[in-house]
Amino acid sequence: MNEQSEERQLSLAEALGLAMRLHQSGQIPQAEAAYEAILVAVPALPDALHFLGVLRFQQHRAEEGLALIRRALEIAPDYADAHNNLGNILKERGDRAGARAAYQRVIELNPDHAGAHNNLGVLYRLADELEAAVVAYRRAAELAPGFPDTYFNLGNVLSEMRRFDEAVAAYREALRLNPRHLWSHKQLGMTLYRLGRNAEAVEIYRSWLELSPNHPVALHMLAACSGENVPDRAGDSYVRDLFDQFAANFDEHLGHLGYQAPALVAQAVRDSLGEPGGDLVVLDAGCGTGLCGPLVKPYARHLTGVDLSAGMLARAREKGCYDELVEAELTSYLAGLDGAADLIVSADTLVYFGDLSAVLGAAAGALRPGGRLVFSVERDERDEGFRLDFSGRYCHGEGYLRRVLEEAGLRVSAMVPVELRMEGGHPVAGYIVSACVTG
Repeated sequence: MNEQSEERQLSLAEALGLAMRLHQSGQIPQAEAAYEAILVAVPALPDALHFLGVLRFQQHRAEEGLALIRRALEIAPDYADAHNNLGNILKERGDRAGARAAYQRVIELNPDHAGAHNNLGVLYRLADELEAAVVAYRRAAELAPGFPDTYFNLGNVLSEMRRFDEAVAAYREALRLNPRHLWSHKQLGMTLYRLGRNAEAVEIYRSWLELSPNHPVALHMLAACSGENVPDRAGDSYVRDLFDQFAANFDEHLGHLGYQAPALVAQAVRDSLGEPGGDLVVLDAGCGTGLCGPLVKPYARHLTGVDLSAGMLARAREKGCYDELVEAELTSYLAGLDGAADLIVSADTLVYFGDLSAVLGAAAGALRPGGRLVFSVERDERDEGFRLDFSGRYCHGEGYLRRVLEEAGLRVSAMVPVELRMEGGHPVAGYIVSACVTG
């Protein structure tokens, strides 16, 4: 009897190990079938419930995933890794309080759980508890010193605290651990530039290009930092790479930075059009994860979002407010609309265009007579045209904006100076522009 029990336990362990290997290698249907088969045999096995819950979340079936993990924790209340993944799912769903409680429970069970300390650091940063975030990230790095992401996260929060020298050290450690940690190259170069160490920043981007020749983000940031070979607009590959990378956590990241552009654009729409009637053809140009969508939906009988990033569009789809989502380059898409739109809104998209003449001309052609365009840009106080900032985004002067809008056949009805977000401890100045088709 004992021998049979031991043989069954070994068989169960092997089956679970196979399911986990399939899961880790991305063979999701096969892993799903394996976990489900195990649970038919042993319905209360915490490991199988936990890992199937994680898989369900990856399949965008979050409620099922949460139910499975919570069932695992009912059976095994001290299962630290299940608490950690519960926290991860709750964080992704916006339940920061629940996520924090889950991570704190992990640390109660296992004070040396580096992942939970790192995850708590993320939540502390989102809550503007920056010193607590630093402590959490440093503890995670102490417990698991070989993970570059921990040092990258630490560098980001130190930069927000304007502790730039410490941030430089953190980014350099991330790169020592993984010289191909591309986003540490980007952030390190920007931080060195903030410190006035421009030559070092240029060298960082050049070393990035040695590792990844022709990488679009490296090329763009080198141009931004050096002032050499500055393009008239960010390339499509740069935009896709940048936003696909950050799509998963984009809303949380911007929320932490006090990001105001969608709300300011929506307020400008209300100021221009009054109360919504739900009767307009509306385009969200560069919709990203869809932050503008719910704000302008009341004006729309049909709301389309267009963006270059497939990752961003996947997040926008989750908002459930768009009638249509299109993956396309903005200028060419607008050029094909031929007077079809009543309202075009664009929050934090034209900052990736330097020369605005083509995209604004296309926008004017996409609007019906009397149609309206409302957008945000970052402000260039020198008012000499446009320039590529070291952030990788373009800034535009008021005089340039008025001139290029007029040339496109758009009449400016409002150009309001605003603060769009925080970056590196400083507010980012911008304009919210409202214009309508003339004639």
